[in-house]
Amino acid sequence: MVDLKPQKGKLLIAEPTLTGDVSFNRSVVLLAEHSDEGSVGFILNKPLDYHINDLVTEIEIPFQVYNGGPVEQDNLYFIHKVPDLISNSIEISDGIYWGGDFENLIDLINKGIISEGDIRFFLGYSGWSSLQLDQELLSKSWVVVKNDYESAIIHKSSDAFWKEKMMELGGNYLLWSNAPENPNLN
Repeated sequence: MVDLKPQKGKLLIAEPTLTGDVSFNRSVVLLAEHSDEGSVGFILNKPLDYHINDLVTEIEIPFQVYNGGPVEQDNLYFIHKVPDLISNSIEISDGIYWGGDFENLIDLINKGIISEGDIRFFLGYSGWSSLQLDQELLSKSWVVVKNDYESAIIHKSSDAFWKEKMMELGGNYLLWSNAPENPNLN
C-alpha cells in the first residue's frame, strides 16, 4: 500500500510526528500535480466553517468548503469527477479532475445538475517548491500511498479519515490511530 514515490493522484498522509505543523497535522492530501518544478495538492479532511454560497453569492446551494492548504487561502479551488460537464478541466488521475470553467460551474450547480457528491471546494492549496516535497519525504514527514478510492475520494470528508489511513498502514501506525491529537492534553 505504501508507495515511496510521489505522483499526481497519490495521497500524502501526514506522519504522526508532524504535530507542530498547524496546517498539516493529521492531514490527508491529494496530490493534484507533481513534477520537477514542484507539487500541488489539496487537504481532504479539514472542513471549514464556510459553504460555497458564503463565498460566491451567485451560487445558491451551500456546498461545504475545505481548507486546501496554507498557500493562497484567499483563492477558491475545486476538484470534481464530471469533466463532461465542466470544460477546461485538468485530469489528476482515476476520474478526478481539477478546475475548469467556473462561470459554467455556477450555472450547473444552481440548476442542480452538479451535486455535492460530484465536486469538492477548497480555500487555498498545499504547495511544495522543486525538491521540497522530496526533502520532506526523506525527513519522514509524509507517507505516500495509492488512492484506492479513485474518484470516490471526493466523498471522503470525515475527520476520522487520517485515523482510517493510519489503521490501514498498520504496524506502528496502529498505535498512532488512537493517540490524542495533542499529547500534552492527555
